[in-house]
Amino acid sequence: MSAPRTTPWPLVALFTAGYLAPYLLPTTVGRLQSGLPLSATQAGAIGSALLLSSATAGFLLASRVDRVGPRALARTGLLLAVLGYGGAALTTHVPAVIAGAVVGGFGSGTVTAVAATGIAAQRDPHRTTTLGLLGVSALAGAVYLTVPHLGPGHAQPLAAIALTALAVWPLTARLASRTAPALPRTATGGSRLPHLRAGLLLAAAMPCWSAVQNSLWGVSGRIGLTQAHLSEVTVGAVFAVALGAGLLGVVGAGALGPRLGQALPIGLGTILIAGCIALSASATDLTTFASGEIAWNVLYPVVLSYVIGLAASLDPRGRWAVLVGSASSLGTAVGPVTGSLLAARAGFPAMGTILAVALLAVAVPLTAVALRRRTTTVTAGAAFADETAVRLDVAA
Repeated sequence: MSAPRTTPWPLVALFTAGYLAPYLLPTTVGRLQSGLPLSATQAGAIGSALLLSSATAGFLLASRVDRVGPRALARTGLLLAVLGYGGAALTTHVPAVIAGAVVGGFGSGTVTAVAATGIAAQRDPHRTTTLGLLGVSALAGAVYLTVPHLGPGHAQPLAAIALTALAVWPLTARLASRTAPALPRTATGGSRLPHLRAGLLLAAAMPCWSAVQNSLWGVSGRIGLTQAHLSEVTVGAVFAVALGAGLLGVVGAGALGPRLGQALPIGLGTILIAGCIALSASATDLTTFASGEIAWNVLYPVVLSYVIGLAASLDPRGRWAVLVGSASSLGTAVGPVTGSLLAARAGFPAMGTILAVALLAVAVPLTAVALRRRTTTVTAGAAFADETAVRLDVAA
C-alpha cells in the first residue's frame, strides 16, 4: 500500500515567495521609473540586476542545499529578501535602492533553490509546482489590484515582496535541518549529473525562453499606458485579471497532469505564447491589450509547470531543477533591458514580432528534450516516483 499523499505546504510557500519578484516585475520597473529619477532603460536595468542576482544564487546553491540544509538556507534567503526589498522600499537614494534590489534578489534565488530541490524529491513534482504557481499568481494578482490605490512611489511592490518573505518564515520550522547525506551517492549512482545532454540542452534553451517572456512582461505596463492609452488602474486591473486567468490555466495543468506527456504542452504551448506576445505588443486599445495579456498569462504558467517538472525528472537530487531554474532566471534577468532596448529602437509592435520569432525557434530544443525523455519513461510523474523511491523511503 502506498503512503498517503500529503501536500508540502512549506515548499509551496517558499516557491511563492521566491517567484513573487519576477511576477511583480512590470509594476516594480514602472514604479522605479515613475518614483525615482530614472529613465525607462535605467529602471529596467535595476529589474535585471535583481533577477541576475537571483539567478546567481541558484547557480551557486544548486548542489549545496543538501549539504547546508534546507531550513538554514531557506531562512537565510528569506532574511536577505526582507532586508533587501524592505531596505529598498524605505529609501529614495538610488544606489541604496539598487543595493537592496540585488540583496533581495539573491534572497529570492536562495529561497527558490530550496523550493526547487524539495519539489524534485516529491513523488509528484508537477503537482507541487502547480500549487506553487497557483499561490504566486493569486498573490501577485492581489498586489496588482491593490498597489494603484496605495499612492505613487516605488515602495509598494518591493514592500509586498519583503512582507511575503516575512510571512513565510514560520513555515521553515517544518523543513529538515539536514537531508540524508549518504543517499545521493548510493541511490543515484554517484554525484555526477544524470541525463547530461538533455539537461544541458534544457538549461541552454531556458534563458532564451525566459528572456522572451520577460522582455514583454517587463514593458507590458508601458505598452498599456503609452501605446494603448490606458490608466494605471486599468492596466493593473488587466494584469490582475490576467493572473487570475493564469490560475485557471495552472488548475487545468494540475488536473491534466502527465496525461498528454510533456512534449505537447511545452511545444504547442510555446508556439501559442509566441502569438500572444505579438498580439499584446501590437495593442492600441483595451480589448487587444487585455486579450494578449490574458491569453499569455493563461499559457505561460502551464508551460512553465511542465518545464519545471521535466527538469525535476532528470535528477532526483534536484540539481537539474535548480540549474534549469537559475538558467531561466538568467534569461529573466536580461528581459527588462532587452525589452526596453528593442522597444526604444524598433517600437513595441516590431519588438513583439522579433520576440515571437525567437520563441518559435527555442520551442524546437525544448520539445526535443521532452520527446527524448518520453523514450525512457511512460510519464514524467510516474518515472520520477520510481527514481526517488529509495530517497523517500530513507527520508521517511
